[in-house]
Amino acid sequence: MGMKRTIQKLLKSTFLKAPFGCRQYEVSLISSADDETSRPSNRLIDAAMQSVSAARQIDMSKVSTRVTSPPLWPNIWPGEHYRLLAGLIEVMQPKLVIEIGTYTGLSALAMLEKLPARSKLVTFDILPWKTIGHTHLIESDFASGQLQQEIADLADPESFQAYLPLLQQADLIFVDGPKNVTFEEAFLKHMSGCDFPNEPLIVFDDIRLWNMLHIWRGIDRPKLDLTSFGHWSGTGLVDWTRQAESGAIRRAA
Repeated sequence: MGMKRTIQKLLKSTFLKAPFGCRQYEVSLISSADDETSRPSNRLIDAAMQSVSAARQIDMSKVSTRVTSPPLWPNIWPGEHYRLLAGLIEVMQPKLVIEIGTYTGLSALAMLEKLPARSKLVTFDILPWKTIGHTHLIESDFASGQLQQEIADLADPESFQAYLPLLQQADLIFVDGPKNVTFEEAFLKHMSGCDFPNEPLIVFDDIRLWNMLHIWRGIDRPKLDLTSFGHWSGTGLVDWTRQAESGAIRRAA
């Protein structure tokens, strides 16, 4: 992965300078859609349209108060995914949401804004939230029991199996992992070998980053690119239905 990052930085600095001023840009790729074998299901299209409509009315000002300096990420939409995540929660009314990648906690806080009172959000990371120096989480966020953090690497087969009974109860899974390819491939492989009776929707963050391009293209399930209404670096929605093909991920040609 070190070599890949070096090549990407070299491309950006030498050959692919942004043709306009912007805070940040990343190397990506546009590709044809006619030869993409995974098409969105009606369920995905309905969920996307309803969630985008709901996101238009959602106020993230309470979450934004946790951000101490501009830009106030939760207020930005489209371009950031916080209001879209909250829209999905409002539309789906999930009993259990799984987040993979707690980090500073902003996504968890955004989803909590619309999480039904009797529902739960379990966020996974390899580091406790308190150890993140610039975390946006505070102790009281966990007081009601709706928000819970688990420390585990779900790319590890033993850890995945240990938490499988919990994962199988999920209605919505938000994957915001390291984007190092290794994690995503392992996680999808584990998922493909198990039954998920609730047929969850899965949100993948950053699907247009270079490292994530083949991951997203290779997911062999009904899927929909929602980047225009989500995160500028890519937001993808997957329908993990039992009627989907048995392979969760295929290698892009």
